[in-house]
Amino acid sequence: MTRTITFTIRQKDAGDTLEGFLTRRFTYHPAPEWRRLIREGRVGVNGASASPGRPLADGDVLSYDASGLPEPPVDTAFSVVADDAAMLVVDKPGNLPCHPGGRYFHHTLWAGLKTRLGLTSPVFVNRLDRETSGLVLVAKTPTAAASLRKQFAERTVVKRYTVIVEGVFPERLDAAGWLVSDPHSAIRKKRRFVSAAPATPAPEEGAEWAETAFVRERVGGGISVVTALPRTGRLHQIRATLWSLGYPVTGDKLYGVDETMFLRFCEDTLTVADGERLRVRRQALHAGGLRFRHPRSGTAVDVTAPLPADMAALLG
Repeated sequence: MTRTITFTIRQKDAGDTLEGFLTRRFTYHPAPEWRRLIREGRVGVNGASASPGRPLADGDVLSYDASGLPEPPVDTAFSVVADDAAMLVVDKPGNLPCHPGGRYFHHTLWAGLKTRLGLTSPVFVNRLDRETSGLVLVAKTPTAAASLRKQFAERTVVKRYTVIVEGVFPERLDAAGWLVSDPHSAIRKKRRFVSAAPATPAPEEGAEWAETAFVRERVGGGISVVTALPRTGRLHQIRATLWSLGYPVTGDKLYGVDETMFLRFCEDTLTVADGERLRVRRQALHAGGLRFRHPRSGTAVDVTAPLPADMAALLG
């Protein structure tokens, strides 16, 4: 089966070389590997082959033929929490991507829904990072997808996360401000949170407003268990906010105690000492609760997912 992944270049990446962009944006391959894939014709620009040093322009479409490449092992043991003709809610384990992308295609929740449950066109209404466990809401029809997405857009959905962080977290903290790029990080996709008052102008192009309420539930052994209630839904919102506030997520290789562990993770060179500092093999973030209106009946739906064993083990 052909596995072609496409990506459109935006203005901020224009002028970068093909090899340079791929290396910085998609860190699952180091530069020599991307160079080899480009020369083998597995990566093209606007439907044509290209050289590693080809400069990129705004609007260029990159295509990557990932057919036949081995996929990393994942945990496919997702469970069904709710299921009817309009929608499905599943509890995703902490090492399973939602969508195909990068090295992952068959080893995804999307593929599992198709092969295991027979869904022909599953539509994810919310998405979780690969290492984040918990509730994923899936629409089965276009009408259901439109209704559920509208609820998320209008912020009427209540989302509840459990997250374990390093340090002694305050009893309560309300964070509001901008998610922006992190110019000091060696990892291009990393973001940082900047507290700001409402109606404050965006500090940079692409900045996104983010609001999250945090409540401490438990503290001990150098870590805190926190309930996070995000009012907005931004990429890396909870993780980037907590890291910027000085409480990195336990086990998080990107927004944790040392971002160089993310680079070593991509190169498969994490050490025993790294593992000890991380405490757990993945970021300790779990989407444990969702409350929304059923897309057909309009009745309230309240679903929960228990804390997974790896996070529970951190609590002793």
